[in-house]
Amino acid sequence: MLEIALYSSIKVIVVVVAILTGCAYATYMERKVVAIMQHRIGPSYAGPWGLLQPLADAIKMAFKEDIVPDNVERITYALAPILAFIPSLLSFAVVPFSADFSLVGREITGVISDLNIGILWIFAVTSLGVYGIILAGWSSGSKYSLLGGIRSSAQMISYEISYGLSIVGVILIANTLSMRELVEQQGTILDWYVWKQPLGFLLYLICAIAETNRAPFDLPEAESELVAGYHTEYSSFRFGMFFVGEYANMLAVSAVGTTLFFGGWQAPWGAFPAQLSIIWFLIKVFLFMFFYIWLRATFPRFRYDQLMDFGWKILFPLAVLNVLVTGAIVLF
Repeated sequence: MLEIALYSSIKVIVVVVAILTGCAYATYMERKVVAIMQHRIGPSYAGPWGLLQPLADAIKMAFKEDIVPDNVERITYALAPILAFIPSLLSFAVVPFSADFSLVGREITGVISDLNIGILWIFAVTSLGVYGIILAGWSSGSKYSLLGGIRSSAQMISYEISYGLSIVGVILIANTLSMRELVEQQGTILDWYVWKQPLGFLLYLICAIAETNRAPFDLPEAESELVAGYHTEYSSFRFGMFFVGEYANMLAVSAVGTTLFFGGWQAPWGAFPAQLSIIWFLIKVFLFMFFYIWLRATFPRFRYDQLMDFGWKILFPLAVLNVLVTGAIVLF
């Protein structure tokens, strides 16, 4: 029993370290990709090709002064960054990142916890992230922060429904809620659910970007309108938790999208060494992240009324229609 607990703990530590490292270098990737698209250089001085820039940023963030305004609600103010950061990590508990393989005589499973309701777990924990943003906006005692938090709650409600409905089509076809079984059903590129649910994937992609408050749906921050929105009054390590949490959410959305629609760790042609299957998973997640950044460099921010209209008048009816058509096809 002790050996199993130790084995599980090591796996969790490895995955958490990998996620945090991925978040750090996602910031480097974003700055480099946007710089190239805008004909700039981007990070280039800290280490070769600027590869140590995330480390320099982390050190700088840790040693900045932690300024706390006088009129904050202190307990909530302190807890909000944690509430925004932790749910993004919990999502990875059920995401299968590789096939099972043997290492030093031990069978290694490619997922931390193979829940048979993995998809429900994903939606349960990701829905909690908005509480951190709302509470941060409310507890800061700033009108800009409060408005950012209110925007976030309205945006979350508007897009969460379509976000959930977007994957119902996949569940109806696959007849399972297990993330691992979903991957196993997508053995080759022709079996990927993106071909069977193209509208569902498009809805998932749009709603996921809105759920993570990324451009062009970054209304809760909206620097040109709200200074920095819900985290205006945060600094130092507390701000760093919001910052890293955003990239962790991006990675989580990319990993879930890869699992649901693009075969997860499966190679496009099927057979591939189990020990190297994680490579395919990482490639697909990388492409998702690249698309995220490409959008930021391309599209301007929505107006708030456009954001609400788009969510309720376009995405929600399309999501309901997709579920009805998919259900009818599966039934008949």
